[in-house]
Amino acid sequence: MFNVVLVEDEIPILELMKVIVGRNPNYNIIGTFNNPLDALSRIPELQPDIAFLDIEMPKLNGLELAQQMADLSEHTRIVFTTAYKEYALDAFKVYAFDYILKPVTPDAIERITARLLKLESPPALSETQPRLASIRCFGGFEVRNAQGSVVRWPTRKTEELFAYFLSHPNQDISKWHLADRLWPHMNEERVSHNLHNTIYRLKKILKEHNVAMEIVKTSEGYLLDTQKGTYDLLEFQHHEACSMSNMNREEHAAHLYSLYRGPLFEGKDYLWKVQLEEVYSRQYAALVRSLVLSDMEQKQWERAKQKLDTYLSVNALDEEMHLLFMDMYIRSGRLEQIPGYYREVEALFYKELGVAPLIKMKNKIAAYL
Repeated sequence: MFNVVLVEDEIPILELMKVIVGRNPNYNIIGTFNNPLDALSRIPELQPDIAFLDIEMPKLNGLELAQQMADLSEHTRIVFTTAYKEYALDAFKVYAFDYILKPVTPDAIERITARLLKLESPPALSETQPRLASIRCFGGFEVRNAQGSVVRWPTRKTEELFAYFLSHPNQDISKWHLADRLWPHMNEERVSHNLHNTIYRLKKILKEHNVAMEIVKTSEGYLLDTQKGTYDLLEFQHHEACSMSNMNREEHAAHLYSLYRGPLFEGKDYLWKVQLEEVYSRQYAALVRSLVLSDMEQKQWERAKQKLDTYLSVNALDEEMHLLFMDMYIRSGRLEQIPGYYREVEALFYKELGVAPLIKMKNKIAAYL
């Protein structure tokens, strides 16, 4: 994982960068700054692996900042962000690692990440260990083969059936249960025919793309044998069953946090996923809360704030997490931030729900101010 700092003088763009970069599991944001001079003063202490720098900034532009950073943290790689192509040549004169045109997108961050990982990976390891297919269930549904190409499904039901198996891995599922979930209003003869054909298509496509999983016929139905494969949803399911030391549990929780990129099968209209989506959303909230509390105990205020910002960018009306945000301000001694923060939350709740936030939020303000 790469330690990252973000420097951007426009606060809305900085907030967007925090979300986009923060959702990538390869990055740990250790500092965010809207003033380049503040960033420069912290570089000797933070020693980031990567610095995303805006070029057009007052007081000290990104090119000047990069030059001064090179003397303070020699190993830091610089990635410039700007709206203007004409800065590209100047950027590489100061030995920039890469260059992103605004608006910054997840695809642009993925491109940077691929370059970084290629440089960090030992050549011998990549030669001896074959790449595996990858599966993402949180924040959408995407399956990529070992070559990195997205798997295209022959029918929507083939995709949905695989999603259902991934949600219930290594479980013997009755064919009539599958039929009821995927074709609830179809007659018995047609549904049996459709299920048989869809299973055939799914097995064929898993084999063609070398996805290391197998659909097994059982006496009553079918079972997805995950074999040695893994994916984000499976790791979430295994988490609660794990018995490990507190240190390992915290490391594993941080890993799971990096895997969660949004609701389960986000954007898919599978009727059966609604309850599961809520279960994993609550599990993710619990993970965020435990990691934020751990950061606060270690006085890692910026790390705690980044996790809360990322969570609330998706779950903006979670009152308990807003209370935790206020606790973070209190424990870090930044009481002056609380009234403004509460006003923003209050305006959001009135706009979205037409009501005020929890009364205990007001009580917390009264207790400390």
